[in-house]
Amino acid sequence: PAAPPSGGGDTAAFQVRRILISVVYSIVCAVGLVGNLLVFFLMRLRQGRKRSTINIFIINLAVTDFQFVLTLPFWAVDTALDFSWPFGDAMCKIILSVTVMNMYASVFFLTAMSVTRYLSVASALKKKSCRSRCVKWVCAVLWVAATVATAPTAFFSTVTVVAGEKLCLLKFPEGYDWLAIYHIQKILVAFIIPMLVVSVNYLLLLRFLRLKSMSGSNSRRRSRVTKSVAIVVLSFFFCWMPNQAITFWGVLVKFNAVNWDKSYYMVHTYVFPVTVCLAHANSCLNPVLYCLMRPEIRKMLSGLLWRAPAPS
Repeated sequence: PAAPPSGGGDTAAFQVRRILISVVYSIVCAVGLVGNLLVFFLMRLRQGRKRSTINIFIINLAVTDFQFVLTLPFWAVDTALDFSWPFGDAMCKIILSVTVMNMYASVFFLTAMSVTRYLSVASALKKKSCRSRCVKWVCAVLWVAATVATAPTAFFSTVTVVAGEKLCLLKFPEGYDWLAIYHIQKILVAFIIPMLVVSVNYLLLLRFLRLKSMSGSNSRRRSRVTKSVAIVVLSFFFCWMPNQAITFWGVLVKFNAVNWDKSYYMVHTYVFPVTVCLAHANSCLNPVLYCLMRPEIRKMLSGLLWRAPAPS
């Protein structure tokens, strides 16, 4: 969620900004709910057919995106009320924790998808049933990892009265250093390290595909899936990179590595809320980008639409 601007002046510009952010959150919530419910439905239809390891990751990714979009109405109300939290301390912990867990779980599953894509193309293993069981265990481990990474948020999130307003935020015991360390951990674990792993895997995958030859139909299918995974990962990068970059800038300011100046204030006040909206929009982009890009999914969706009874 976007933080209130320093100074807190309730100007017309800030009012318009709050309304726009609330509207964006509402739109993302509606599109995300429909998109991720569609993913669940289409993946359910595919259960009778062959079920790839990638599809298992897609279902888990849809679960985390779905639970995240359910938090957006709370953030929309919070933003519309000038960041005054009306839902109590317990809901503050729950909503803030689910929001952060979505970030971790999304990037963990996207990273696992890219690693799995490389291994499925480059590996000589043919025991898909064994691979499917392994992927389910990997998903369980990733959920545990996302939960552990979210623990500081769950522990330190609270409702605090600031200038007479109740704000849902993180309250650390010893000043700003803990907050800076928290953000550094978030940037490393939820962005830099996963993106490095993804980049290495795709470089290895491109190298393997250039050196090896495969049968025509099998090669085309693997190429389509590889491209769709790559586009989903790139969408995550471009949706989250601006937010993470400004967050890192804030960390440098807190450690006095760079000076606080007017440009930082302007970016944090006017640009940062836009990057928050962009990052949140990623949760409704995933089902559209991954499922609807795949020909077999588009064919299933087209069949459902054509089979729908026409109104008399």
